[in-house]
Amino acid sequence: MSRITQVDVIPFTFEVENLSTSSTRGMGVGNLRYEKGNKLSVMRYAVAIRTDDGFEGRYVTHLVGSQSALAQTVMLAPHLLGRDPEHREFIYDDFKRYLRAYDHMGHGPLDIALWDLVGRKYKMSIGSMIGAYKQRLPTYASTHHGQDEPGGLDSVAAFADYAVECAELGFRGFKIHGWHDGEKHREAQVLHATRKAIGDRMDIMMDPASALHTWTDALYVGRACDEIDALWYEDPYRDASVSANGQRLLREKLKTPLLVSEHVRGLEQKANFMIAGGADLIHTDPEYDMGITGTLKIAHLGEALGLDVQVHASGPAHRACVAAIRNTLYYELALVGPGMPNLIPPVYRCGYTDQMDAVGKDGCVSVPTGPGLGVDYDWDYIEKHKIAEHRFRL
Repeated sequence: MSRITQVDVIPFTFEVENLSTSSTRGMGVGNLRYEKGNKLSVMRYAVAIRTDDGFEGRYVTHLVGSQSALAQTVMLAPHLLGRDPEHREFIYDDFKRYLRAYDHMGHGPLDIALWDLVGRKYKMSIGSMIGAYKQRLPTYASTHHGQDEPGGLDSVAAFADYAVECAELGFRGFKIHGWHDGEKHREAQVLHATRKAIGDRMDIMMDPASALHTWTDALYVGRACDEIDALWYEDPYRDASVSANGQRLLREKLKTPLLVSEHVRGLEQKANFMIAGGADLIHTDPEYDMGITGTLKIAHLGEALGLDVQVHASGPAHRACVAAIRNTLYYELALVGPGMPNLIPPVYRCGYTDQMDAVGKDGCVSVPTGPGLGVDYDWDYIEKHKIAEHRFRL
């Protein structure tokens, strides 16, 4: 039996060109804009778990790498000491209890690192461990948000033009994140302009990211989704998509499937939300939803209810999950835009990437097949660019 003897949590920074935060100057998911020549400093954090018999698992965060998630990961990390990394179900339940007063966002990176450790111990990919059968994953481009300053996605026409570019690169779908002001007429216009520009070459999805102000605004944009035959309508208005009743009433008036529960955390709460009729499709994310362990539970919940699930965002853990889940549609390459890179840390020595060039002419990305996550991290880069360190020892 292996015992965990060391856990390291290391926040670090890197720079991304031509991006800046919005006028609030505060970091947050989607709170970005194109700014030519600017260099944006981004924080993410790395996790390393080591055992007494010499095995190690690692994970570097993508979208979940915020200060709030970091605090919860640091809170949980010492509770791993002395435990068997193969007891992931037991650890999952304990961590769920420890974070019962919080939002669970720091749990996922530790669970993913545990899966990486056990995969490396037995020389198996996580995909093989969970029954993956897909080798290529159909992929959609998930855009940065619209902006009013010149550049990037600064107009309805800019979204339509970028959709054409993505179609020509081979992407299978195109998801629109509109403007933060939640102006319903512009949100509807961008849907019609995008469909007109690309015809039937790609699926179109709409994600206002809770920016629409009222339920009736959400209904207005939802009807535009119906008119352009959108694949799904996601996270529409400022209930933050957590009101099962509000979402059920919206579903009853629209034909476009509603994809909700990105902000409903954990298996039990998602089950309650689905049974209450809050969505047509379930959202899950191995970073957000308590790791690979949590994501598989949610995927099986979807199967039990006869529903599809959609894995939110990108990363090697996400690819392994999508490769093993039958009832899912796409891999999300998030977030991208014209001249606007994805905020993925440059820590991969193996060629792994979630930038635009990751997608082949077939509109798909590959699934890593090496042991564990199947990726090789540049730990020297992480140590060189660290801004703090949290190291726990048995």
